[in-house]
Amino acid sequence: MSRERLTLGRQGEEHAVGHLRRLGYRILCRNYRRREGEIDIVAEDGAVLVFVEVKTRSGGSCGDPLEAVTARKRGQIARAAMRYLAENDAHHRPARFDVVGVTIKEGGSFSLQLVRDAFSLDMDG
Repeated sequence: MSRERLTLGRQGEEHAVGHLRRLGYRILCRNYRRREGEIDIVAEDGAVLVFVEVKTRSGGSCGDPLEAVTARKRGQIARAAMRYLAENDAHHRPARFDVVGVTIKEGGSFSLQLVRDAFSLDMDG
């Protein structure tokens, strides 16, 4: 992955974390990586555990960032979430998957879209 894409991704995650905190989410961890996959942000929204995927794009030329969360990616996130739940003895907790799409525009401004409960646990992806 190019340095430019990594920097763009980090910027998007920073914007997403700030937005989630303003909405009252409590960030538990970032960049949870296991063999099964990666979760960008693990947070709590009240009593609910939230696994958040962040997709960042520059400008509008690369399409809607939310469209980049493919079935395969959802499966990886779901498997990583199952691992997180097992490691933290949290199977009893309500959980959901949110997606944050961040578009960074020229000049550094950005737009952000949060989709709560964006997809369900799907181990077939």
